[in-house]
Amino acid sequence: MGSGSAAAFFDLDKTILAKSATLALFRPLLDAGLISRTDVARSAHAQLTYHFLDADHDRSERVRARLSSLIEGWEASRFSEIVDESLAAHIEPEVYGEALDAISAHHAAGHDVVIVSASVEAIVRPIAAMLGADHVIASTLETLEGRYTGVISHYTYGPEKAVAMRALATERGWDLSECWAYSDSVTDLPMLQAVGHPVAVNPDKPLATHAQEHGWTIARFVNPVPLKPQAALPFVGIAAAVALSAGLWWWLRRAAPPPPRHTPLFLRQARREPSVRRRRTTRGTRPSRR
Repeated sequence: MGSGSAAAFFDLDKTILAKSATLALFRPLLDAGLISRTDVARSAHAQLTYHFLDADHDRSERVRARLSSLIEGWEASRFSEIVDESLAAHIEPEVYGEALDAISAHHAAGHDVVIVSASVEAIVRPIAAMLGADHVIASTLETLEGRYTGVISHYTYGPEKAVAMRALATERGWDLSECWAYSDSVTDLPMLQAVGHPVAVNPDKPLATHAQEHGWTIARFVNPVPLKPQAALPFVGIAAAVALSAGLWWWLRRAAPPPPRHTPLFLRQARREPSVRRRRTTRGTRPSRR
C-alpha cells in the first residue's frame, strides 16, 4: 500500500491500455473454453463499438449487460487464473509507455497511484499489481458457491467513480484539489472534475471540447510498449525516470525553469497558457496528409 500525500487516479481502458482489457482477454477465454466463438463475435461487437465510437451511457450499458450475461456460471477461481496467466502475452503489450512514465513520475513525487475502472475487479486488480499501482477502484461481481451469478453487485461507472474516489480520499487523507485524474472518455467527467489536476488522455470529441473550454491538459498517449523488469533497466532508463520525476515536481510547483527533455509532452504542455495548449492540441488531432 502506498502512503502518499496526494494521489493520481487513472482510468484503465484506452487510458493506460490501448484497448479494452476485456477485449484483450477474449482469446485466452476462448482457448480455455469459457466462451464460444459466437460469444466472441457478439461481445466483440459490443466492445469494438464502444472502443471505436465515442463512449456514451447507452453504449456502456449495452457492454455491461452483454458481459454480465456472459460470465454467469463461470468459476471465479478459474477466471482469476486465466487473467493472471494472460497478463504477459495479452495485456502488457497494450500498456502505453506514456502512462508508465506518468505512473513512475507520480510515484517519484510521493503520490499514490489508483486505478479506477468500470471493469471487474478480477481483471483490474492483477493489472494494477503489474503496473505497481497502490489502490484499485473497480466493479465487483456477485458469487454463489464459488461461481459468478451474472449480477454486478457494484458497478463503478460514471458518477460512481467520483463517489469511490472521494471515499478513498477521505480514508487516506488526500485533498482532492491536490490530486490528479486521467481519462479518455466524457463518461468520466465526474472523475476528472473531482480533482484539481484533470488530464484528458486521447479524449473523445465531447471530452476534448470540454477540456479545451476549461483549459485542462490534453495528453496524447500513442506508444504501447512491453513492460520491462525494473532490475533490467539500463542506466539511461534510470536517468530518464529521474528526469520525469523532476519534471512533474516542477509542474506541481509552477516553477520557472523548463522541464528536462525526458519529461512527457503532456507534462510540458501543462506549463503553457491554456490558449496555447488548445491551439497545439487542436492541430495535433488532425490526421497526417502525407
